[in-house]
Amino acid sequence: MPEVLSVSGLVKRFGGVAAIAGLDFAVTRGECFGLLGPNGAGKSTTLKAVLGLVEPDAGRIRLLDFDVPAQARAARARVGVVPQADALDPDFTVAENLLVFGRYFGLPHAQLAARLDALLDFAGLAHKRDAKIHELSGGMRRRLTLARALVNDPEVLFLDEPTTGLDPQARHLIWERLRRLLGNGKTIVLTTHFMEEAERLCNRLAIIDHGRCIAMDTPAGLIAREIEPHVVEVAGDGVAGWARERASALAARVELVGETAFAYCASLEAAHAASASAAGLDALRVLQRPANLEDVFLKLTGRDLRD
Repeated sequence: MPEVLSVSGLVKRFGGVAAIAGLDFAVTRGECFGLLGPNGAGKSTTLKAVLGLVEPDAGRIRLLDFDVPAQARAARARVGVVPQADALDPDFTVAENLLVFGRYFGLPHAQLAARLDALLDFAGLAHKRDAKIHELSGGMRRRLTLARALVNDPEVLFLDEPTTGLDPQARHLIWERLRRLLGNGKTIVLTTHFMEEAERLCNRLAIIDHGRCIAMDTPAGLIAREIEPHVVEVAGDGVAGWARERASALAARVELVGETAFAYCASLEAAHAASASAAGLDALRVLQRPANLEDVFLKLTGRDLRD
């Protein structure tokens, strides 16, 4: 498939700090490509550079056959953006927010009006057509922001943490809408802190930290390559003692995090043994599960809190 976005050798410094420190990746048409990383890893700065909103110090960006930032305005006319903050106009109704935003692209009123019903239906907001923004729930505002990003029928959609702050019902509805867009041939570039979101939506993803790509593959490929396939979680009073006394006898890599121990096991037999060693202790709770993308993320980027 042809590339719609290529980034090579991207560097962006703020003062003496490199927010992006030599980033390389490419996105092919029709895929959902994820950028994952802790706070401050460089995800949002990367999106801003790709969109021509910040000028890189080095590297090359090619978006839809346009060089960015030199031809950023022409490139932005063919993409849609869902930023972290909704930034909807509170003085306008739901429909007016879409119509006014479409004028920024120079779209004729007749063309915008013809697309309006489909956009409102897509966002599940047809019944809120004449409502003001303060009358909408957080999930409704997020869906309206997504519909607004589609007003120019973009070829590529950039989503910066699109479901942060939403309840599970709203999050699942957004995921369904995004899968619909992918099914219709749209290309999506996504940043997220939700590992489940990345596993559900992304064809490929890059994990970045300190402005560098530290791993890139399909979600399943990263899990298979980077982490043991079976995980046993042991939690409760006395877990530190269990980890200290039993971990050395287990065929597992054990991490103690607060009141929870994680035993990462290479075989199902080892996972069963780890579960059995803790199951007989009444104070401990045991959960045995397959490894997931969050396990990979924490192994590669660490468990320390980032501010």
